[in-house]
Amino acid sequence: MPASKKKPRILVVTPEITYLPEGMGNLAQRMSAKAGGLADVSATLVQHLHEQGADVHVALPNYRRMFHLDVQQIFHSTHRKLSDSLDNQRIHLAEDRIFYRRERVYSAMKNHKIALAFQREVINNIIPAVQPDLIHCNDWMTGLIPAAAKTLGIPSLFTVHNIHSERILLAEMEDRGIDPLDFWQHLYFENSPGDYDWTRDHNPCNLLASGLFAADHVNSVSPTFLHEVVEGKHDFVPDPIRNEISSKFYSGNASGILNAPDPAYDPENDSHLDYHYTSKTHSKGKAASKMQLQSITGLNLNPDAPLFFWPSRLDPMQKGCQLLADILFQVVDQYYDQGLQVALIASGSFKHHFDDIVRMHNLYDRIAVVDFEEHLSHLGYAASDFMIMPSRFEPCGLPQMVAPKYGSIPVVHDTGGIHDTVQHFSPDKTSGNGFSFEHYSSEGLKWAIDEAMHFYKLDESVRHPVITRIMEEANAKFNHEVTAKEYIKKYEAILGQSLDCQTVSTPTAQCL
Repeated sequence: MPASKKKPRILVVTPEITYLPEGMGNLAQRMSAKAGGLADVSATLVQHLHEQGADVHVALPNYRRMFHLDVQQIFHSTHRKLSDSLDNQRIHLAEDRIFYRRERVYSAMKNHKIALAFQREVINNIIPAVQPDLIHCNDWMTGLIPAAAKTLGIPSLFTVHNIHSERILLAEMEDRGIDPLDFWQHLYFENSPGDYDWTRDHNPCNLLASGLFAADHVNSVSPTFLHEVVEGKHDFVPDPIRNEISSKFYSGNASGILNAPDPAYDPENDSHLDYHYTSKTHSKGKAASKMQLQSITGLNLNPDAPLFFWPSRLDPMQKGCQLLADILFQVVDQYYDQGLQVALIASGSFKHHFDDIVRMHNLYDRIAVVDFEEHLSHLGYAASDFMIMPSRFEPCGLPQMVAPKYGSIPVVHDTGGIHDTVQHFSPDKTSGNGFSFEHYSSEGLKWAIDEAMHFYKLDESVRHPVITRIMEEANAKFNHEVTAKEYIKKYEAILGQSLDCQTVSTPTAQCL
């Protein structure tokens, strides 16, 4: 009698997720806890794996308040036979009171306790119940799990979405119910470890570096940013992180996989827009959206005004907002007769500098400075002709992928994930999708804006097909299906087999 085949079981461990697909459990559609792009990537990866028929499971903290769960729902979703849980319930909630009443994923005061409670439940309960063939961990809050998996002979993939890490003593792990004795030698410590007893109380473990150190393969969220870290181009990356990424890279066990924008970013059916359009009808839709944004923000009502949009948080350490502040008045003055406008729909510590520029020069009808709102941000993409993103560094970035979907051309600094997603236009505009400057300076940004204005002065009959092309290319390239396929390829490489079915003894076996 032919033997059966067994699909490899994948356990995705993530502290945040935007949604889960139907069919993964009774409460799947209630599971939403987002702090950043990790939530979107996790959601779409799980959905794509599930739709493909992969045996995928998810470990999440039980954020009862964020999930809007009541006591009866929790009881019925968690009190079931183990066999039923594995067959039909693929969502595994880590239980601890520290999760239950949270209104956001992270907390500066409680990050250590949250991370340890989550990892305790994954290591002690979820991994033994699921018995995965591969574990996919994400960021520092899962940094202990690859080490624990290694002692069990389970391969792991560790994804770095953010360079941030935390340091924790073994004693703290023990106090929170984790026994690291079996896997502590697979962790990364601040100093060379001695014996366990001394290390326990005196030598902190770096969680992100530990995940990198113990995992079988690691990836960043863009290929170029990975190379920049390995080459030491960013002094903000701590040595332990850079050293471990470099070690994995040179051993052939590191790669870059780009994130992708949320599918909700689509001008054809964006629920935040009153005027929908496609790549073929963008002129009319964008003109109507521009007038709407101008009306809301107090800018001059002029559908022909070149409109530049700033969507990123106003963080001077990363996002380059000071570069724009240095040249903002000059740009508006130089192109005043052309009606140039700038809309900053963003929050952050640097916002007051733009408020001061507008007030000092009385430019309220040319420069809008508005706190971030989801609705206005979507409208900003639809209304604008150009999107400004002069980041000093960018592990991945999403605005430069969202903007061309809406026909808003990126004006960007050539770094990290931006380099992987924005190519400077060729002279005849038959290739490329934006205006990119290489040298991080206000002069570089000014040059790119000038290039954008040269393009804007071209006849509509020239600009229209170029914008149509970049919209269509963005939709084909920047989507979660593409991202998920790259992760699936990586899973299969680590496992040495397809995710479809694994032959146990004979080639005629059927999938269960």
